[in-house]
Amino acid sequence: MHSIMPIFGTRPEAIKMAPVINALEESPHFRCIVTVTGQHREMLDQVNELFGIVPDHDLNILQHGQSLSAILTRTVDGLETLFAHTRPDAVVVQGDTTTSTAAAIAAFYHGIPVVHVEAGLRSGDLHSPFPEEANRKITSQIASLHLAPTSVSEANLIAEGINPDDVVITGNSVIDALLATVGKEVPFTDPRLEELAAGGRNVLLVTTHRRENQGDAMRGMGRALARIADAEPGLVIVLPAHKNPVVREALLPLLEGKANIIVTEPLPYGEFTRLLSLARFVLTDSGGVQEEAPSLGKPVLVMRENTERPEAVAAGTVALIGTDEERIVAEVTRLLKDADHFAAMANAVNPYGDGKAAARTVAAIAELLGVGFRIGAFTGG
Repeated sequence: MHSIMPIFGTRPEAIKMAPVINALEESPHFRCIVTVTGQHREMLDQVNELFGIVPDHDLNILQHGQSLSAILTRTVDGLETLFAHTRPDAVVVQGDTTTSTAAAIAAFYHGIPVVHVEAGLRSGDLHSPFPEEANRKITSQIASLHLAPTSVSEANLIAEGINPDDVVITGNSVIDALLATVGKEVPFTDPRLEELAAGGRNVLLVTTHRRENQGDAMRGMGRALARIADAEPGLVIVLPAHKNPVVREALLPLLEGKANIIVTEPLPYGEFTRLLSLARFVLTDSGGVQEEAPSLGKPVLVMRENTERPEAVAAGTVALIGTDEERIVAEVTRLLKDADHFAAMANAVNPYGDGKAAARTVAAIAELLGVGFRIGAFTGG
């Protein structure tokens, strides 16, 4: 039996790794050795608990005010010690976090094959999103197996010289996680959200944390939200506030005293998926929400100048609107007022997955290690 070590450290990684870990644990070919770095802590633990994942190893690297360099070096150092005692047959990393790149580097130094889940996303700008664009490009140079979520991601990898035989289109495992979670009707811990769920009001879900948006751009977002709240009293804006104090200092003072703005702590994944299902549409600078919301027929306005997830933009369910205050107000207002525009964006086009990404992932790993064969690639929504 081959030992496979998934390594992850943040909430987004945990969500997308959970279906893969569950599928690995069900396979007769593999022993799954779950390793977390703790780049996030509370949010990471919440996702693991939701999906019943108990890590075998925890590097517990989290430090107050940690820099990207500290995350990388502490992860590499921790895995150096771990690999000396536990040498897996393959390491699985997800996406574009500093944890994933550090884990890939550490595995490469030890001659351990790297499997890259959600490979091939590209924005075309090395500095946006930062540091994610650089992280995923670095990991692509190291990986032995590239699990691309879509044909667009596959084409990105091949254009960069990756052997097509080493690329498998799996769909995105976030859709596996979403479909497994959204029907559970997880209770809200915040009574204001339970009241909102019972009331039937229009909900705008807002998430923002992107590094390149922090500062003036984020303050502009806050002013835009305050203006929308004043102009649309029938709309309820819900903002699960990121823990980063820089984000909170930029946004929250501008939103105080608005009766139709609900600011919450970051929501556990089960609660977040329920809130997403309640929302009429989404305003975000996040990556993952761009994948999840279209699966539920929710239009998404993305407060960025570019995206590494162009499939939903092409499908019409996602629109890039940038961070200009006036543009944000105008685009939100248009979705509220223009029924035809809303209907065009709300078509439940799902270009990202069909709920079978984890099965394709495990089959591809089995072929890599000579104990099985790939199954049919994801062909689009």
